[in-house]
Amino acid sequence: MKTTDVLVIGSGIAGITTAIRLARNPARRIILLTRSADLHDSNTFQAQGGIVTHGPDDSVDLLVKDILEAGAGASHPEAARILAEEGPPRLEEVLIQQAKIQFDRDQDGKPAFGQEAAHSRRRILHVKDGTGIAISNGLVALLKKFQNIEVLSNATAVDLITYPHHSKNPLDNYRGITCHGAYVFDRSGNAVHRTLAAKTVLATGGLGRIYRHTTNPAGARGDGLAMAFRAGARIVNAEYVQFHPTILAAPGAEGFLITEAVRGEGGVLLDPAGFPFMEKYAPEWKDLAPRDIVARAIHVEMEANGYSHVLLDIASHMSPDALKSRFPHIYEQCKRVGVDITLESIPVVPAAHYSCGGIAVDVWGRGSIGNLYAVGEVACTGLHGANRLASTSLLEGLVWGCRVAQDIEVELLASHPVVPTREDIPAWDESGLITDSDPALIQGDMQTIQNIMWHYVGLIRSADRLTRAIRELRHLQTEIETFYRNTKLSDGLIGLRNAVEAALLVAEAAYHNRQSRGCHFRADAVEAGDRLL
Repeated sequence: MKTTDVLVIGSGIAGITTAIRLARNPARRIILLTRSADLHDSNTFQAQGGIVTHGPDDSVDLLVKDILEAGAGASHPEAARILAEEGPPRLEEVLIQQAKIQFDRDQDGKPAFGQEAAHSRRRILHVKDGTGIAISNGLVALLKKFQNIEVLSNATAVDLITYPHHSKNPLDNYRGITCHGAYVFDRSGNAVHRTLAAKTVLATGGLGRIYRHTTNPAGARGDGLAMAFRAGARIVNAEYVQFHPTILAAPGAEGFLITEAVRGEGGVLLDPAGFPFMEKYAPEWKDLAPRDIVARAIHVEMEANGYSHVLLDIASHMSPDALKSRFPHIYEQCKRVGVDITLESIPVVPAAHYSCGGIAVDVWGRGSIGNLYAVGEVACTGLHGANRLASTSLLEGLVWGCRVAQDIEVELLASHPVVPTREDIPAWDESGLITDSDPALIQGDMQTIQNIMWHYVGLIRSADRLTRAIRELRHLQTEIETFYRNTKLSDGLIGLRNAVEAALLVAEAAYHNRQSRGCHFRADAVEAGDRLL
């Protein structure tokens, strides 16, 4: 059993930022938990395009306007303004000054700002097409300098420890459910330990792995969302799952994202015969339309014409040397699977990318459960509304990581909350469980979830599709829960249980929202939104 002041679950930009900001107080004890052996195993590491700041001829108001417009009228204006105002100084302070990130510069030594879809200005800072790698490397190196941060890797959170579900007695004056840490599965020792904390922060990322096609890493199964829901947290906007329009469609390149910055640099989407098609779906924006429109346009083209993919042409719009310099990772990855992007178009398809909803939190990352915070993709501040504006997610993790840390420090100094003891929280009980989890069953059930979500809760939805999805997922959840309660734990089993829970949250939210808006598109919408194809 371990005790700490703050337990942070997740090692992306949101989790690490929270931890390092809290660690500035040398008296503060922080545990950072990650299910992988590698701290870089996160969506942050895989981010290509860049991170939003203020570009030339830009302003707070212009960025807010773009966020709200991309969010299709469902964004929280206060959250958008917080990001636009606090984001650039936090980027300068934490990423540039402290983490030593060297963003690209032009020939004059000035920041080289990129352009991405639905942005009215060039305002995207980047490190070639490996911005996430650079940010993750810098933050992990910074994290390791703090001796008061203990990293627990190869450790999967099983469930949040809460009163009245686990704790025998209330430990503070909060009226309602309170969180006191988490039960944690040690993957190397195959045992569950109690990790008790005064404050717990969920920074577990997204849920893209509940879909058949996704850009997300293996751990993005909705773990934090499912744990919080089981504990009683309020979940909002779960139906708004953003699909990235352009994922490399080639054998051996599963989930490899072709950044939106390729279209920002002039790339054009073509059908397999070589004809551009975005003008008929978005005459004003064309290939730089918001992601939801581009992804659905590709999906419609593929379904209507029987295409297995469409093409993204950048070779006609950039010289080979410029292309290799700006997009070296994409060039190398495509070359590895037989596509030379300096000579030919890139085969692409849409894939699940980002969850715009999540655990409902206020502008300080506080949710409906006492002592529990959520930050990053697992949280929903309302910033992204019904459709996230490109390259805002990294900045969101940075800004709200700083905000959550600030609020926790104030709380800890003001109230001195009690950390529970061994006597307060019962140990995990696996007595009587003799069956090892079967990887074949886990993989089969996970593939079933992914297929249901892709076909019935994907880019285009309807009452018939969603009804079938919910019915099949509920049956599967019953089977998985029986499996879970009679089987020794494994990371795969924990993830499967969370994945079916997250899938049901998305499917049920999509069923109840009969209006098309942003990345939630209902073919049978009763009230048309303003972004129908």
